[in-house]
Amino acid sequence: MKDNLESVLEGPRGRRLCLELAMELDPDVRDAVFRLGYDLDPGKGKSRVMFGAGFDDTGPPPPSPSPEQLAAALASLNPAALNDSLIQAALGRSVDTARYWQAPDGEDVLAGLPVIRAALLPLAAQVLDSPGTQWWAEPGRALQWAIDWRPSDDPAPLTKDPQQTLAAWGRNVRAEEARASRERPRAADANWSGSWWSIPHGLVHTVGQIPAGLSLVEDSQGWEHATVITVRGAGRTLEIRTAEDWISLCRALPLEVTGSRRHDWFRATGRDGRWVIPDWERGASEWDAVHLTVLGYLGSATRALQVDAGTASVIAGWDPDSTIWLTDVAREGEGPRQAWHRAPHDNTWIRTPTHPVGASWPIPDRNG
Repeated sequence: MKDNLESVLEGPRGRRLCLELAMELDPDVRDAVFRLGYDLDPGKGKSRVMFGAGFDDTGPPPPSPSPEQLAAALASLNPAALNDSLIQAALGRSVDTARYWQAPDGEDVLAGLPVIRAALLPLAAQVLDSPGTQWWAEPGRALQWAIDWRPSDDPAPLTKDPQQTLAAWGRNVRAEEARASRERPRAADANWSGSWWSIPHGLVHTVGQIPAGLSLVEDSQGWEHATVITVRGAGRTLEIRTAEDWISLCRALPLEVTGSRRHDWFRATGRDGRWVIPDWERGASEWDAVHLTVLGYLGSATRALQVDAGTASVIAGWDPDSTIWLTDVAREGEGPRQAWHRAPHDNTWIRTPTHPVGASWPIPDRNG
């Protein structure tokens, strides 16, 4: 557990998870995090503006607490008050706030301060000891689910031809890298953006838990409906459980992306240097699938992972507990596809009842 605990607090997403939980446990902590996060946010007064928090007719709001005062408040929390529902919701918020195309928000910066990181240790320990998180370290399962972000009345088959998809991906990455190296500014802080993902799109992509996986989506587009498809796969699966697993993969199969990722990943991590990602096309000759565990995500995503003295990588755009299938070994499982929809008043997902044959749908109340 000690290694996992250190890994969770090493990662921005793991620290953010714990900070989100702290805010759930105490409204005073929430207020302090809000104020300090605003003060530390790179968009303070520009893209992020404070209205109404602490303002009244008698004068300006009280000053923000210090990080040390917040750390003392965190130390007074009761981690035993956490439950699986709170933890799962906080995990979803941590995933939702990951960003690779701009600087971390103020709350991520706050959670990374040494005094705050140390104060989050009891919460992290309670999270890892909770019964509902034990699957976070589990390898990819034989039965998983693909998510199609369209209603079930718009069916589509699983993606095929992964070899062709990976070949096109490899050509596109190399072509973009060549153009970026020629045409884009070399200054890492230049106002430029481009591709920031670490994994290819267009392959079969599955998750291990439903409905949890519906809420664990980086850069979500706010989908309201989803079709869930059972998938069974076999073959050789590489598990990314730690930062070292990703680093080893990048060392074995490096693909240069410095020109195309330099500006976005500098903003996200503060590092200026050479960047690589795994060459997934070459990886398909050795692996059929690659799975990122939740613990691997929490400890590794959104930060620069040192591959060698002058090279680093980022796990970006890859959701926790999800698998990408590099070869054509994934098959749609037996049983009907499931329709899910987002609840109207919160972010939970609800399975849509199967419509009986011959029955009529009730007319929806469009007034609420």
